Amino acid sequence: MRGVETRVAVRDLSEIVKAYDVRGVVPDQLDESIARAVGAAFVLTLRDLGESADEIVMAYDMRASSPGLAAAFAAGANAAGANVLDAGLGSTDMLYYASGSLGRPGAMFTASHNPAEYGGIKLCRAGAKPIGQDTGLAQIRDRAQALLDGTAPMPDGTGDVTRRDLLGDYAAHLRSLVDLSGIRPLTVAVDAGNGMAGHTVPAVLGDSMHPALPLRIIPLYFELDGTFPNHEANPLDPANLVDLQKRVRETDADLGLAFDGDADRCFVVDEHGQPVSPSAITALVAVRELAKHPGATIIHNLITSSAVPEIVAEHGGRPVRTRVGHSFIKDKMAETGAVFGGEHSAHYYFGDFWGADTGMLAAMHVLAALGEQDKPLSQLVAEYSRYVSSGEINSEVADQQAKLREVEQAFGDIDGVEVDHLDGLTLRFPDGAWANLRPSNTEPLLRLNVEAPNEERMAALRDEVLAVVRN
Repeated sequence: MRGVETRVAVRDLSEIVKAYDVRGVVPDQLDESIARAVGAAFVLTLRDLGESADEIVMAYDMRASSPGLAAAFAAGANAAGANVLDAGLGSTDMLYYASGSLGRPGAMFTASHNPAEYGGIKLCRAGAKPIGQDTGLAQIRDRAQALLDGTAPMPDGTGDVTRRDLLGDYAAHLRSLVDLSGIRPLTVAVDAGNGMAGHTVPAVLGDSMHPALPLRIIPLYFELDGTFPNHEANPLDPANLVDLQKRVRETDADLGLAFDGDADRCFVVDEHGQPVSPSAITALVAVRELAKHPGATIIHNLITSSAVPEIVAEHGGRPVRTRVGHSFIKDKMAETGAVFGGEHSAHYYFGDFWGADTGMLAAMHVLAALGEQDKPLSQLVAEYSRYVSSGEINSEVADQQAKLREVEQAFGDIDGVEVDHLDGLTLRFPDGAWANLRPSNTEPLLRLNVEAPNEERMAALRDEVLAVVRN
C-alpha cells in the first residue's frame, strides 16, 4: 500500500458521511487526510462508548483509491493507540466474517456499486454489529471533523499493522454453513462485474483450475478492475444484467449469479436468463432456514413481497416487518434472535453469520436448493412468486413531506385502505395490493414501490399514485 498523504483538507464531512457509511468522490470529497481522521475518530469513539478498540480489522476492494485510504485509516487508528489487522483484498462480507470470527471492530474500504471515481468506508463494531448515524457514526463524523478542523488535537499514540490473509478461512466458514458437496452437477454463470466476487467466488465455489464442488463456473469479468470497463457493478440496474443473461442462454447454464462491486449483494437469473425477484430468493432461503430452525423469526423489510411473510407463516415461522436499511435489519435481527432476513435490494442477512449480510451465502443456498432436486430454477422459484411488483420508481419532488401528505389524503380515506408510517407512507388495499412511498435520505426524491395480485392491478395503482406524486 502506498504511503499516507500528509496534506490536510478541511471539508464538511456531513456531505460524505451517509446514513450507514462514508462515501464520496476521491479526492475531491474523500482523501487520505480524511481517512486518517476517521480512523482515529473510530477508535476514540468506540472507547467513549465503552467498547474495546485495541485492535481493528480492515479489508479493501479493487478500486485504485482503496489501498491508500486503508493505509491512511490504519495510520489514524495507530495514532489513537490501536493495532490494525490488515486482511488485504476482500469483499464486504469477508470483512464481516473477520469482525465476527475475531471479535474485532472492522473497517471495509469500498464504494460498493458506485462509479469508479468514488471511494468509501463501511464500519462495524466487534462481532460485525452495525454502525449507523444513530449508533456511533454521527459521533465519529463530528470527532473526525474536529480533528480535521484543528479544534481537537490528533492523538499521538502508536500501534502496529499486521497483514493476514483471511480469504481461505472465510471460504471454509461459508462452506461449513451450506454443504454443496452432494448436490447434482450445476453449470453456473457468474458476473463479477470486475468487482470483488472475482476474488471470492473462486475461493468459495471453485474455478476451472481448482474445482472444489460439483459446479461448472462460467466466469464473466472476474478481472479486478476498479474502473469497471465492462459495465457498472450494480446488478440492480437491468442494463448491467444483459451480459449475464446472454451468457446463461448461450451456455445452457442452470442459473446465473451477478454480484455488486463489494460482493455483499447477489442477484439471480434463471435458466432462461430471466431475473429472479429478491423477494422470491428471500422466501426460498427462509424456508430452508426454517427447516433447520422450526418456528424461528424471519425479518423482511416493508418493500419485500407480501409472499414472504405469507410463506414464512405457512412454514411455521414468525415474520417480522421492518424499515428499509441494513442497520434496521441488523438491529431487529439481534433484538428478535432471527435466523434470517431479506431485503428487496438483494441484501440477505444470516443469524449464523453474526446477523450480517452476505450475498455469497445467499447464492450458496440457492445452489443447494436447486441442486437437491431436479426441477429447473424457473419452476423452483415459481413456488415463491405470488404477486406482481413495479420495482422501485424514483420521482423528483420539491417537498417530500408535503407530497407524502398529499398522497395520503388522496388514498387514505378509501374504504378498507390501511395506512402506516413505518417507513415513509404505506397504503394497503383490501384486494392485497399495496404501495409504499419513501423519501430518499440524500436526494430530493420519493421512491415508489407497488405490488398487486396481477399486472393490470399493479399498473393501475402505480399510475394512480404517480399521477399524484408528479402532479
